[in-house]
Formats: sequence, structure tokens, C-alpha cells
Amino acid sequence: MTAVEVPADAAPRTRGEVPRWADWAAQATLWCALPSGIWRILFGLGLPAGFTGSQDPQHGPWYMLPYVITLTAVSEAVAFLSMGLVRPWGEVWPRWVPFLRGRRVHPLAAIIPAALGSIALMRIWTPLVFGFSSGGDPEMPHGAKTVIMAACYLPLVAWGPLLAAVTVAYAVRRRRYG
Repeated sequence: MTAVEVPADAAPRTRGEVPRWADWAAQATLWCALPSGIWRILFGLGLPAGFTGSQDPQHGPWYMLPYVITLTAVSEAVAFLSMGLVRPWGEVWPRWVPFLRGRRVHPLAAIIPAALGSIALMRIWTPLVFGFSSGGDPEMPHGAKTVIMAACYLPLVAWGPLLAAVTVAYAVRRRRYG
């Protein structure tokens, strides 16, 4: 038996071809979470976003800035997980994961959390973003500041459907190619 040498620069590949649209959709999830994260951090830094009273960051608790930075980092990390649905590390655990490294990722271990996540994202962001313009809370921003905030949060509405589409593509590909 002879060993087959794999070139050192050979990148690991997924089983089966990842559709180009699925790769773009997975990458788009990262961009969906970015504008709201930037807006939150600027808000935490004291950006005059139009909030008044108890909603004004100047009157908020001391931990507002660390909170919004952490929330933004977690949001981006969760969005980044969608890349695992179109990359080899979504099929085989990466070597930096203790106890699991090199083992095959069971498809349902990715499909179930991704599907539940896409449903949760759609249920959370769609009503919230479209509720910005209701004008029910006098402490919320009004006018142009509401438009800016809504524009920053609007991409989050696409995050859930994009994740759902990428999840379906992953499920089909893993069923077809293992």
C-alpha cells in the first residue's frame, strides 16, 4: 500500500459542491448583523440617537458600553456560525475543538440549531424592526433618528431567511454526499 501525499497548501474541501448562492447567503448573514452592531456601539458611546429619559445612554447604567460591545460580538459570532454550513469545518470538527477534533459533524447537529435559529431570528427581528415606526414610546427617537436606527436594524430582517436558505442547502448537500 502506498501513501498519497497531500500538498501542504491544499485547502480542505466540502463533500459535494456548495452552491455559489449558498456561499454568498452565508457571507451575507455576517453583513446583516454588522450595521445594528455598529449603531449599538455608537449608542453605547453616547451618540445622540434621539432617546430621552430613561432610554438616554447618558443616564444609563455604567455597564451600557460593555453590554453593547458584548452583544455585538456575540451577534457577529452567531452570524459567523452560518459559515460552517458552507465550509469544511461544518462537516468535520476543526482541530482546535477539544475532544471532537477530526470527527465527523452529524448533519442534524448543525441542521437543527440552524433551523431553530432562523425561526427565532425571523420571529424576533421582523416585528421589532417594523415596530420602530409605531411611535408609541415618547422616549424613543423620532424623525430622521428613527429612520437611521431602522435602516441599521433592517438588515436583521434578512438574517433569518438567509440562514434558513443556507440550512436547506446544507441539508440537501449532506444528504446527497454524506
